[in-house]
Amino acid sequence: MAYKEKKRIMFFGLPWTFTTYEIDEEGIVIDTGFFNKEENDCYMYKVQDVTLKRSLMERMFGLGTVICHTGDVTHKTLELIHIKRSKEVKDYILKASEEARLRRRTVSTLNIDADGDMDEDVD
Repeated sequence: MAYKEKKRIMFFGLPWTFTTYEIDEEGIVIDTGFFNKEENDCYMYKVQDVTLKRSLMERMFGLGTVICHTGDVTHKTLELIHIKRSKEVKDYILKASEEARLRRRTVSTLNIDADGDMDEDVD
């Protein structure tokens, strides 16, 4: 499954901007601009966490903002601003990013020391 959404303005959620978001199982592509085009992409396996924000105005017009926290060098956070089906897109990105990490065997682990003495040598 893939999603193609447009950034919308808050006024009735109309797609009046020139920003397009394409999300599939391989990655996220953000295409912006009319005269000066810019394309930014991030592989799905680099997405570490996803946040959904929905203000009162966004909820009134059925919109939401999905924020992807990534391990990408150029953009640590990718924002899919004022999109329709935001909850569905967020859930899809979470699931697809986990599957992409498993496929590439890039599952990251976090080393947490319960005692808090990670720098001390133990004899």
